[in-house]
Amino acid sequence: MKKQKYSVYQVFTRLFGNQCARNQPWGTLEENGVGKFSDFNDDALAAIKQLGISHIWYTGVPHHALVRDYQAYGINNDHPAVVKGRAGSPYAVKDYYSVNPDLADNPAERMAEFAALIERTHHHGMRVIIDIVPNHVARKYHGLNNPEGVRDFGADDDTSVEYHRDNNFYYIPGQAFQLPDIPAPFSPLGGEAHPQLAQPYEEFPAKWTGNGSRLAKPNFDDWYETVKVNYGVRPDGSKDFAELPADYAQRSFEEHFAFWQQQEVPSSWRKFRDITLFWLDFGVDGFRYDMAEMVPVEFWSYLNSHIKMRNRDAFLMAEVYQPHLYRDYIHLGKMDYLYDKVDLYDGLKAVIQGKASTAIIGEIQAKMMDIEHNMLHFLDNHDEQRLAHAQFAGDADYGRPAMLVSALLSSSPSMIYFGQEVGEAGNEHAGFGLPSRTSIFDYIGVPEHQKWMNNGLFDGGLLSDKQKALRAFYARLLNFSLDCPALCGEYMDLYPLNQRALGQHCHLFARFDQQTLVLAASNFSADLSNTCHVTLPEKLLSQFGLSDGSYTLSDAVGEQADIQLQVQQGQGDVWIELPPFAASAWVLQQ
Repeated sequence: MKKQKYSVYQVFTRLFGNQCARNQPWGTLEENGVGKFSDFNDDALAAIKQLGISHIWYTGVPHHALVRDYQAYGINNDHPAVVKGRAGSPYAVKDYYSVNPDLADNPAERMAEFAALIERTHHHGMRVIIDIVPNHVARKYHGLNNPEGVRDFGADDDTSVEYHRDNNFYYIPGQAFQLPDIPAPFSPLGGEAHPQLAQPYEEFPAKWTGNGSRLAKPNFDDWYETVKVNYGVRPDGSKDFAELPADYAQRSFEEHFAFWQQQEVPSSWRKFRDITLFWLDFGVDGFRYDMAEMVPVEFWSYLNSHIKMRNRDAFLMAEVYQPHLYRDYIHLGKMDYLYDKVDLYDGLKAVIQGKASTAIIGEIQAKMMDIEHNMLHFLDNHDEQRLAHAQFAGDADYGRPAMLVSALLSSSPSMIYFGQEVGEAGNEHAGFGLPSRTSIFDYIGVPEHQKWMNNGLFDGGLLSDKQKALRAFYARLLNFSLDCPALCGEYMDLYPLNQRALGQHCHLFARFDQQTLVLAASNFSADLSNTCHVTLPEKLLSQFGLSDGSYTLSDAVGEQADIQLQVQQGQGDVWIELPPFAASAWVLQQ
């Protein structure tokens, strides 16, 4: 199958359209505002599409635990003691067949409002991704919109035993759950006296906590607001289900699907299969899987083969942070894409912070060449420090060279986090958690993003000239990444041959096919220019089919002047100018 580049726009759905700038720590929805599905109107979606986006990941859509009274809509209140922040973690899902009522103009019509958003997104030529969090759910799970025959997680569990294959949770028989010792700054609702806190949270018997803690009283740094889902892995780590034969790493999803038709699988497998197929039928085009490595790879084979049988084009991306597991989760687990966090993201961060040379970029790519198409690249997401924050880069313009590498180095998808393209720094103290990451737990405004929103016009009218130029760069880069087939062609690292000329801060690589050659050049220095002579090796020129002569290359991304490539006796020579934060993609068409 022919490879294709994609670009993902991650947007924290409840923050995107919020125009309130009060930003009171631990503020309520009324005090700090909240974004809605309807804020993604035609103007907003057209602007996102123009940025060069193929898929929108609407983060935080499934109904998760939060501190707000929706009893008038038949929704049970969540106990504030087991909700992080006031708006709640999107990774403590309490009802997989419904959506967050905060996001709807009319909570009674929240499913219809989300369906309308999916339709609008498709109308603008983009696909929809939502979260699935198979490893854990909220401590109190309660479905209100279950299809006929669907039972809630835990509804049929035998709670008298720690483990049973078809229990959805693990239990600590005879012991009640106790809250961890929570430091004062993170006390429920910031220490506010709240009527729902008058009675303690009760859970008996206690369940294992989401990160795997088996303590009835977990620690504060455990994921105490969630419970671990049981996939048929016994407490001693052995598997209570069939394992895939090793040769299934080379087999198709159809063959994986056929394998599981002959097997009995644990209850939790079937529940998540039904959930994902429900959302595919609803119109969703793919899923982002939270902490996939905490769930056995066999389950992913089962789930993803079922999904692909329903929609072979479904977009499946996942968090896996252990490089030795990458190939298993791609080949056996049938994942499309995994986060390239531990290698490329961490490497680029080290380059930006002056802790590593740009030489590591090619070294990382060399390790990934057999799976380069499957490693999703990013510089910013809801879990990481904002690129522009002082604890990371401190200057959003570092996004130029780093994003050029991130977007063009591999044939893999690229992802940006909303606000990254205008230098959002995440400086706000929202309540639960600390600045440097835009809060995922509380109601808050996103200041630089709000300037781009311009009171709902979505035209960037309040941005500074520097911010407008940065967003325009992102748009050129991302559109180029989608439109240039050569980026899915051959790759060549040009840094080692030109290391002396490029130095510690600059980098150069090529991507090419039979029609197009792309030279991607970057400068990670904030103050040093580099005008240098670089050499293109005979291997590259012969593979691309260049004979002796002079050739003009034009910058498709950085808006620098054309450069001249001189080819003599199989060697290419070119002078390139790399000012601070340079990010150029010089293109030669045959």
